[in-house]
Amino acid sequence: MKEIDARGLACPAPVLRTKAAVEQEDTNTVKVVVDNEASQQNVKRFLESQGFETSLEKNGNEFFITGTCNKAPQPQPEGDTQADAEQKKIMVMCTTDRIGFGDDDLGLKLMISFIGTLKEMDPDLWRLVLVNNGVKLTIDGSEVLQDLKELEDRGIMILVCGTCLDHFNLLEKKRVGETTNMLDIVTSMQLADKVINI
Repeated sequence: MKEIDARGLACPAPVLRTKAAVEQEDTNTVKVVVDNEASQQNVKRFLESQGFETSLEKNGNEFFITGTCNKAPQPQPEGDTQADAEQKKIMVMCTTDRIGFGDDDLGLKLMISFIGTLKEMDPDLWRLVLVNNGVKLTIDGSEVLQDLKELEDRGIMILVCGTCLDHFNLLEKKRVGETTNMLDIVTSMQLADKVINI
């Protein structure tokens, strides 16, 4: 068993250390200890994406994620089918909960309109990534929460920065999207045909 102490490490270091461990051919069991909920979710999701069965234990503020793999990882191919090749993959990255500067009320109205109109990008809209203040769009009371849920129901992957949620103490209030890390965000940017930054 490979054991990784990722306590005190900022995103995406816990996932990167876990990734390095599972890439060793002789590693079929890995145990990772982290000290925050966002890292726990990211490490667990990464292990499961690589074919590992996971179990979770919590002791105080520490999370122990154990992953066991009895088969070779089955990565999901991206862009291998003819349909994928013909369809563009546009990623929209929102770094704020408002659009523009000058008047916050106007900026919020513009963001509400923007999120509500994103469905018009179908079928090219592939992923919506929310970082920094943008994560506030995913919590209880957000005026665009229903629009985001509708996008997710349409198959649009919504990635929400776990470090940002943790920073604003909003991890428990998130109601839509997958908690993610910088490795997933950078990988998404690489895979996208186009990235739109808001």
